[in-house]
Amino acid sequence: MSLLALRPHAASPAPVLSSASSRRHELGQRRQHIGLVNALIAVLLVWGGSATSGLADEIVPAAAAPRWWKGNIHTHTFWSDGNDFPEMVAEWYRTRDYNFLALSDHNVLAQGIRWMPEERVLSRGGADVIEKYLGRFGPAWVERRGEGEAAEIRLKPFDEFRSLVEERGQFLMIPAEEISDAVDGKPVHINASNIAEPIQPVGGQTVSEAIQNNLRAVQEQAEKAGRSILAHLNHPNFGYAVTPADLAHATLERHFEVFNGHPSVNQLGSDEKPSIEQLWDIANVIRLAELQAPPLFGVATDDSHDYHSGPGSRQSSRPGRGWVMVRASHLTPEKIIQALQAGDFYGSSGVTLRDVQFDAASRVLTVDIEPSGNATYTTRFIGSFAGVNGDPPRIGVELAAVEGHSASYTLSGEELYVRAVISSSDAPFDPVWEGQQQQAWTQPVGWRQSAEGN
Repeated sequence: MSLLALRPHAASPAPVLSSASSRRHELGQRRQHIGLVNALIAVLLVWGGSATSGLADEIVPAAAAPRWWKGNIHTHTFWSDGNDFPEMVAEWYRTRDYNFLALSDHNVLAQGIRWMPEERVLSRGGADVIEKYLGRFGPAWVERRGEGEAAEIRLKPFDEFRSLVEERGQFLMIPAEEISDAVDGKPVHINASNIAEPIQPVGGQTVSEAIQNNLRAVQEQAEKAGRSILAHLNHPNFGYAVTPADLAHATLERHFEVFNGHPSVNQLGSDEKPSIEQLWDIANVIRLAELQAPPLFGVATDDSHDYHSGPGSRQSSRPGRGWVMVRASHLTPEKIIQALQAGDFYGSSGVTLRDVQFDAASRVLTVDIEPSGNATYTTRFIGSFAGVNGDPPRIGVELAAVEGHSASYTLSGEELYVRAVISSSDAPFDPVWEGQQQQAWTQPVGWRQSAEGN
């Protein structure tokens, strides 16, 4: 029904009335007209409310099933040593089908008023970095002041820019920080995701002690703020600062970077130092066989700093090289962090899994791979064993290698744990080293049974 239909018909003859009667008649007609309009509006509101409620129910179902969400939890911007504005960095990930992003600048949370000299912005981001920013968000958003050498541009805080890029059920921003500490010149960096306030590094006499001390600071904030916060150790081979023993004995730590896309983190190790994957296995054997502590889970991240060089710039720390796929029912910070804490995720540098499942009763680990083009896949099941009868432990043993889009392995019960590494015949779109393959890393399983002696 159109509102026009509620108007009196122009062709209807109006009765001849006295002046007072005419005014009363007009007032009555107006009241009747207003009443009809209000009634129609009420009907439309009911219809609109019902439609909106239906849409909301469709977007946020009452019985949401767990699904995979793609995200990066190690990212840098102009707030520390990255070379682009946080909104621009968020746009890079949002427009490439990521579902969540944690901006984790060094020892700072993007809060308060901060102005940056435009000369420094241009020297770090390139001659057109401000033009790109203006081109995307426009002069109504971009704030500048001063002229010449005194020209400055405002860095927007997290709570101000997040509403520009977030989208319910599609893309989420998570506040984070890279707590950047050092012990005797050795870098000890821990990312804290979903924090409420900045956390300053607290140090320690040893690397392991510094890790533990900073993790306690994260725990204290989580308890005080009443929120889930994920802490993970970054790039242990950066400067070869963190040994397997350091990481094993820092038992408060449950997560570390098994893959980091920065070209300077010594991912593959050296003749004298273990690769990151070898470090993972060594540390987990120490934890399970000696310390009776739970194992480490492995995350994959970008550690992105450079957003202006093109793919193939192997000396640059670029976005899109590593991420986590998290299984959760809802795209909210708490649900994402809780799933990461529970180990319900895998890390990836290009391989996508349809599913990964471990059946504790049958002790079967199963991996299903999402095919991509003509790529072929190999799933390697890696396990470790405690030493018996004076023999040393067997660490990071390849238990089986399976070709194809699906693979499974049945644990014997003697393993301390088993994990899977899936490799593609394809290279990543932006490889860090020559010969790199797309990969995915699942989490250690079976360790609860081995720890309980079942």
